[in-house]
Order: sequence, then C-alpha cells, then structure tokens
Amino acid sequence: MRTGRSFRPVEGSPRLFISRHGDRRELWTEAVGDLPPVYGERWVEAGNRRLRQFEPGRSKLAAAVTRGWTGDLPAPGEQWLYLGAASGTTASHVADLVGPLGRVYAIERSVRPFARLLALAERWPNLRPILADARVPRDYAMLVPPVDGLYADVAQPDQLAIVLANAELLLRGDGARLLVALKTPSMGRGRSAGAHRDASEATLADSITLAPSVSLDPFHRGHYMVGGRWGRSSKLPSRPASRPTPPRGRRRGR
Repeated sequence: MRTGRSFRPVEGSPRLFISRHGDRRELWTEAVGDLPPVYGERWVEAGNRRLRQFEPGRSKLAAAVTRGWTGDLPAPGEQWLYLGAASGTTASHVADLVGPLGRVYAIERSVRPFARLLALAERWPNLRPILADARVPRDYAMLVPPVDGLYADVAQPDQLAIVLANAELLLRGDGARLLVALKTPSMGRGRSAGAHRDASEATLADSITLAPSVSLDPFHRGHYMVGGRWGRSSKLPSRPASRPTPPRGRRRGR
C-alpha cells in the first residue's frame, strides 16, 4: 500500500523510521522479508522502501524505543544472536534492522513456536533459526560466529546468568552490544520490579557499560529494557528525569 505519510529515520539506526499519526508516534522497520505480515502488522511503500509497522504492544524492543531507550540498536551489516525468539515477532524486526547483509541467529527451544520461526525464515533470508536451549550455548556455538550484539527475551528466574553465559562465549568482545528484555515477574516475588531491575543492573555492570534502562509499561508490565556495551563500567548510569507518555498498544508477542 502506498502512503503519502512522511517517514524519518531514527538517528543511528538507518533502517528504523518514525512517522506521526495525529498526536501519536509510530515506528516502522524497512522490511527484508516478504508479505504476508508476520503478526498482522501494517506494511506500506514509501519511496523505494517497504516498511512494516513496529508495534510496541507486540514487541518489547519497539516498546523500549517508544519509551525513550537511548542505547544502541542493531545496525545494518551486523550479526546478532537472539535468545528466546519464539515465533519471530521481534526477531523479524531485528533482521530488518541489520538488513540483507546482516544476520540474526535466533535461538528457540520450544518445538511449536520454532516451527513457525522456521517457516518465517523462508521469507527472511537473513534469519537463521536454531532449535536449542539458551542455557547451553556450547551446544550451538559451532553454528554461531562471533556476533556484534545479543538480544535476549528469556522468561526465566536465572535469565541474567543465561544471557551472560552466551555473551561471554559468543560476543566479539569489548564494544559489542547487549539488549535484555528483563521480565521481573519471572525473577521471584521477594523483590519489587524496580528492585529486580536495580539488582540486574548491578550484576550487568560487572561486564558492560550500561545505558539508562527504561520501563516497558504500559505495553509489557513488569518489564524493563536493560543493556549497553560489553566492557566494564565504573558506575551505574543516571536515569532520565522524565519520559514522554507513550500511546497505548496491544500487549502480546516478543
């Protein structure tokens, strides 16, 4: 569908675009794959680009950008490891962001969503599904080259241990990026969501230079995006004083 709407690229992420619809800001990625839509998202043609709406209610990464994430995002030509890819909702958008010359190695351990992920990869040629357990990265290390970044959406109590084990084995080294969709309800009820975030940042600060985290409410309640660049930091980052109130969106998906 052609559109007269204007789109502008996000600074530092040339395959991610913003448009405005009334008083609402919408996100779009430049599609690597082909129709039909992956999860019912809108597609439009803008100039010589095919863009897919990147919905914050369906993707924690889109929610993070909507909520003011200022850390790095996947960039064209990069190789990323994706832990907990499920059926590929967000993984397909990460594949869009790295572009046709990049690669996304998508780990999923459950057979049913992996079957859908495998079918999706037939239309997204830069998406490489791997049926494996993210807890045991040595089982798939021979299938994944050193990567520029790691994105994790793993709903487990020990999700940070899983992330760090993969990062230590498969990230290229200092300067590589780490993005973690932190699901605090999976981490136990002994702490508040904010306390889980603070403890997670303190754990990650031993290995990465942290970007300011963002809450993913109201799109994904009890979730935060945390992460930064691989390499030790000397202190935790200060948090933004305020953030814009985002539009409400549907809540599902990864």
